[in-house]
Amino acid sequence: MKVFISADIEGVATTLSHEDCRPGNPNYPYHCDEMTKEVLAACEGAMEAGADEIIIKDARGPACNIDSKVLPPCAQIIKGWSGHPFLMVEGLDKSFDAALFVGYHSAASREGNPMSHTVSGRPAYIKLNGQICSEFMMFSLCAASLGVPTVYLSGDQQLCEDSQNLHPCLVTTAVKAGVGGALRCLAPQKAQQLIRADVKRALSQPFQGKVPALPQHFTVEVCYKDHNLAAKNAFYPGAHRLDDCTISFETDDYFEVMRFFRFVL
Repeated sequence: MKVFISADIEGVATTLSHEDCRPGNPNYPYHCDEMTKEVLAACEGAMEAGADEIIIKDARGPACNIDSKVLPPCAQIIKGWSGHPFLMVEGLDKSFDAALFVGYHSAASREGNPMSHTVSGRPAYIKLNGQICSEFMMFSLCAASLGVPTVYLSGDQQLCEDSQNLHPCLVTTAVKAGVGGALRCLAPQKAQQLIRADVKRALSQPFQGKVPALPQHFTVEVCYKDHNLAAKNAFYPGAHRLDDCTISFETDDYFEVMRFFRFVL
């Protein structure tokens, strides 16, 4: 079984603020260690379910947060950014049996995490066909567009609740819950235990072929915190300005949605 894991850091059990996740911050290595351990737990659960090939995308900031020295021999890791529109799932293709997402966080405008954002800190919110769009929604639909089932998500409780109906076989692990600027977090060891067990459960179910049907048409709305960004990015081919801070884009092709995001977020 060939499995793809996309890993972020704002949804792991230890992080509280954006400063925690930035290279140079004294707490940054501590949180990278937890990100590494949660990814390792996911790998262990996947192997227990029969995975013999695991590709990991380090998908936060500089994309070199995970300590690859502790990964199992069957794992490979993608570090850095090539510029491909798939961004946080770069490297995913039709050859994978399943996609997993570890350490993800609530969308911009959602209260479930003090670090809530979508791709960058620039949008106030993003909507896809009228729904608030999280990074998990955005990138798990990349998997769906390739026919790859998304079976697992870990992160904050709000994101897990918001995402429950996106994929028919989705198993979630909430490792933290936020209100305003506060978070209630599981002990890291407990978070890792749950991730390992829940990934094994997710990959042991009959998930093959269970991929949500994508809409035939996509309407994207990006509302920026800064009106200057709307003025500039409205020049993207096919984009339209809706108001001072908001642009929209429409297409029938989900890859074009991702190409749009690649250039305007």
